[in-house]
Amino acid sequence: MQYEDSLINGIKDGSFIALARAITLVENGIRPYAELLRSISVNNSIPVIGITGPPGAGKSTLVNAVAEHLAEQGKRIAILAVDPTSPFNFGSLLGDRIRMSQHFNNPAIYIRSLATRGALGGISAKTIEIVDLLKSAPFDLILVETVGVGQSEVEIAGLADRTVVVLVPESGDEIQNIKSGLMEIAQGFVVNKADREGADTFANNLHKLVHQQHQDIPVFKTVADKKEGIVELCNWLMSPVLADNERKALLMAEKVFRIIAHYRMQDIDKVKLRADISEGMKLPDFNIYRFIDCLI
Repeated sequence: MQYEDSLINGIKDGSFIALARAITLVENGIRPYAELLRSISVNNSIPVIGITGPPGAGKSTLVNAVAEHLAEQGKRIAILAVDPTSPFNFGSLLGDRIRMSQHFNNPAIYIRSLATRGALGGISAKTIEIVDLLKSAPFDLILVETVGVGQSEVEIAGLADRTVVVLVPESGDEIQNIKSGLMEIAQGFVVNKADREGADTFANNLHKLVHQQHQDIPVFKTVADKKEGIVELCNWLMSPVLADNERKALLMAEKVFRIIAHYRMQDIDKVKLRADISEGMKLPDFNIYRFIDCLI
């Protein structure tokens, strides 16, 4: 109890060391992580911004530029970079630690990489719990960068107050193929690498698409590695989020669903599961549905 209290007090006081230790406990399910989560005071007024989009769009560079600008304005920023876990060795590259290394000694910026742990879209129950830990610390903004594959764009909407989709001019030919679900969850689009050919045309087409959907979604043009367009984007990110109780209830329901699903599944050992399947597949009459029946 004393250790738990010291962590909670340290987090409240803005200690990155206490926060890092608490996140490690939660991420790995080490006691007293459950008691810790039940004891923290989550500040839901801290905005959580989800940054998502396809690989190569420059999400990490954009997050770097946004964090640096806001830190210069006296803001405290937390960055949670979610990296994909390999389905083969269950490892994770956690490459954002390398890309964001320039901010490691900045007392106004906290950076943590997190593996997806098998969550297809990059948002696991652990991500939700860790964001709540960050929201119990004195930050002004929390940026969550997700792996840009599959359902991540939609899943991040269950976590973030605002979801920003980062695209590049080369996506221009695919503008009409943007999923309707993406249009529904995006509160803002960023056309990064806007110094490339076709950027203006792509941004204009995106504006038109948004208008056709009768949505009031801003489209920003940035060149993140040159810090261009960052001020306008940051001003919008820090602007108040309009209250929408129906959406808040939906987001909370998504969070609760994921947490319940995680704890219902925590007894499934994926390493043992793979070994059992390998043995089962040697049998001539192996049937995956009978195999699952034996599990449940």
